[in-house]
Amino acid sequence: MSLSPLLVGKSFEDLPGWGDDDHLAAFAAFRRSAFHVLTKPYRTGSLGVDFNAFADAYTEARTVSPANRSLARAFFERHFSPVHVRAENGGAGLVTGFYEPEIEASPVQTRHFCVPLLSRPADLVDIDDANRPHGMDPYLAFARQTPDGPVEYPDRGEIECGALAGKGLEIAWLADKVDAFFIHVQGAARLNMTDGRLRRVTYAAKSGQRFTGPGKILSEIGEIPLEKVTMQSIRAWFKAHPGRVDEILWRNRSYIFFREADVDDATLGPIAAAKVPLTPGRSIAVDRLLHTFGTPFHIDAPSLTAFDGKPFRRLMIAQDTGSAITGPARGDLFAGSGDAAGEIAGVVRNAADFHALVPRALASGSNR
Repeated sequence: MSLSPLLVGKSFEDLPGWGDDDHLAAFAAFRRSAFHVLTKPYRTGSLGVDFNAFADAYTEARTVSPANRSLARAFFERHFSPVHVRAENGGAGLVTGFYEPEIEASPVQTRHFCVPLLSRPADLVDIDDANRPHGMDPYLAFARQTPDGPVEYPDRGEIECGALAGKGLEIAWLADKVDAFFIHVQGAARLNMTDGRLRRVTYAAKSGQRFTGPGKILSEIGEIPLEKVTMQSIRAWFKAHPGRVDEILWRNRSYIFFREADVDDATLGPIAAAKVPLTPGRSIAVDRLLHTFGTPFHIDAPSLTAFDGKPFRRLMIAQDTGSAITGPARGDLFAGSGDAAGEIAGVVRNAADFHALVPRALASGSNR
């Protein structure tokens, strides 16, 4: 497979801020993927960055521990060459942010804690072209198994009105429906339980329908100007209009189911789609159909200063994906866990240049 024409060969001198970055932090994130692929390789994305070409870099990453930033930088320059990732529309790329919420929760339902996080139902089955019934929406990747075959699963509104009540699916109970919704959006959360335990939930499956963000809805109905849509502005609108929460949220038919996961290292995020813990400020979610997990990306977003007050120019590692992350020059930056990370992630929506670091063996196939 040759590299896509959307990947244009560059040099490291073309990457703004390359020499000033902390490559040691990026190496630590890359190394986690290097160990994971010993058990299961990543799938090669359609842009042609062949997973097998990472073998030498992964082997070295498993056996060395660079002592400083300079040696980590030399590792990436030795194994990779940068290519500019062109957006399909010819314009700039786009980065947004995500994080792991941290919130109080109860192991049992009470009058205060009455909003459940649900585990995957037994009758929810994966759907693909091999078992999709004739006439079912080709977008649906999940369905409900019935004696007569798979059917579309109940959506958010139906589930919140009790479609799955009495099945014992409740993992934990939250106090606020809006908090629960944003945990669905982020796909994971740390739960400070009322009994003193710290628990984590992470994505297990979804009902399957298309995601429709509340910001898009509120913009379309004239409630929040599109350029002012952030997680913070959406939350403020819900707080000011409590009687309209269901009206807006139920227009997003997709519903997320969770599973419990350990909190082995409190400094790292949840284990995500690439099956490694996310690293704050160094893991990026990309379109997994196009890109290959484990690929390093140098992101240049000079208008983004929310992370540390400086223009964002960092080496990130592709270790997650998301239904809203589509296109070659589109990414979601993991900001970390807790409220402070949420304040960063909630305002990130910035133009960015994407440079993928592809194994040198593939670089000769890039366009110039």
